[in-house]
Amino acid sequence: MIRALAFVCTLNPSPTDSSSQLLADQVLAELGGLGVQCESVRVADHDIRPGVATDMGDGDAWPGLREKLLAADIVLLATPIWLGHPSSLCQRVLERMNADIAETDEQGRQLMYGKVGAVAVVGNEDGAHKVSADLFQGLNDLGVSLAPNAVTYWVGEAQHGTDYQDLDERPENVAATTRTLAVNAVHLVRLLRQYSYPPSSSS
Repeated sequence: MIRALAFVCTLNPSPTDSSSQLLADQVLAELGGLGVQCESVRVADHDIRPGVATDMGDGDAWPGLREKLLAADIVLLATPIWLGHPSSLCQRVLERMNADIAETDEQGRQLMYGKVGAVAVVGNEDGAHKVSADLFQGLNDLGVSLAPNAVTYWVGEAQHGTDYQDLDERPENVAATTRTLAVNAVHLVRLLRQYSYPPSSSS
């Protein structure tokens, strides 16, 4: 069984409608159609403390979410664009993941080795490539692998107010990109299960 975990980093807690949630759900639907077991976490619904430790104490929700992360094969970060950047909650997820950057398995490999990353971005102006580049670098630093075409996104024209969730139908290019992301991510997971990364030379 391949498992996927989506961190939906909208600033709006449930049950508020969210374009980030919608696009994440569409990615998970494609993955589910490929036999992947999927779970979605809306970050704003959880008390994830700022910091770079695995447990910040006093009711911090990250330790439980970290267990889900460690069990996942595919990790999806879904974020809106705010001021040209990923949301602050998306950055917080990466910061909490960073607590494990020096942790290794018995062969000296980072704990995230073997996991495949993906990104979904929504916004009303340009910036999806910049946001995905930021997240790709963060995921890669943590040991997460990226398949080709690891991002799907929708951005509207500059200075207008339409949200992705307000569209009458999903644009075909977004649908096609989302399908490609899902297919490539699952393919890479299967390859990494068969051919894992070699032990670290420093182990």
